Amino acid sequence: MTETNQSKPQSAYLQSLKSLDTEEGIDLVFYRPIGYAWACLAKKLGVTPNAITIASIFIGIAAGVAFYYPVLWINVVGMLLLIWANSFDSADGQLARMTKQYSRIGRILDGLSGDFWFAAIYIAICLRENVTSDFFSAHHWIIWTIAVAAGICHAKQAAMADYYRQFHLYFLKGEEGSELDSASKLRDKLKQLSWSHNFWQKLTLTFYTNYTVQQEATAPAMQRLRKVLAKRFPDGKIPQSFRDDFRQASLPLMKYTNILSFNWRCIALFVSLFLRMPWLYFAFELIVLNSLLIYMVLRHESICRRFVLKLDNGEY
Repeated sequence: MTETNQSKPQSAYLQSLKSLDTEEGIDLVFYRPIGYAWACLAKKLGVTPNAITIASIFIGIAAGVAFYYPVLWINVVGMLLLIWANSFDSADGQLARMTKQYSRIGRILDGLSGDFWFAAIYIAICLRENVTSDFFSAHHWIIWTIAVAAGICHAKQAAMADYYRQFHLYFLKGEEGSELDSASKLRDKLKQLSWSHNFWQKLTLTFYTNYTVQQEATAPAMQRLRKVLAKRFPDGKIPQSFRDDFRQASLPLMKYTNILSFNWRCIALFVSLFLRMPWLYFAFELIVLNSLLIYMVLRHESICRRFVLKLDNGEY
């Protein structure tokens, strides 16, 4: 086999990734190769990315149900199901990039899949603790309150991790290589849709617009930077020197966005299940991941303010 032929599979695999800047180590050595294999199979069978996403939702919910039972082997089955679901979650994005089947509905659905998984997991943990724990069985409301708080924090952590990755990809790969959205543009699209003629499309876009509004509200310095860039470079041709400099400043934060994503949550969840104390997972989200989120937001806002100042001083 020639060197060119040997490089083709690797090149196709690398093209199925968002970028090496934003990929997490566990994903690169485990989930992405498995996801690529699923994506190649799905491409041959004519399966769409959205179909894979929907399948991952049902598998992930089944994993959550398995975590209800205080029996270790059933929990292990649930862990394997959750790993399977996440390999599908990897595959849908890789398949979309391989086949150019991008859509905002697909992005929304992909984001919701993890919400369904963890909603099932949270409910299972709460029901389990109410049965197996003397403390929580005597005070039912406590575990449910903790779960709701953890769920709200989880949603915020995941949203900002995704937002910072997309902003990084915008400078790394340009607008076509990023899924970075603007609430103002989304509102304009909403105005063009009718509830009577485009009900489901308008409903999903309404939720997605609110999601984007919350992301922007958490990162005001980033919004200031985007406005300054739009005013300074109305044609969208941001100098490569600026792109390179921002990428280098943002790159160290990508490891934190990955910690706030799936893999480290999964590890913490599995450890808590092996310890027979699943409530510890909620503590991990509320204490460890919230601390990391606050640190990441402060760091990223500081970076954005610094680059706004450089633009104001005419450095680019």
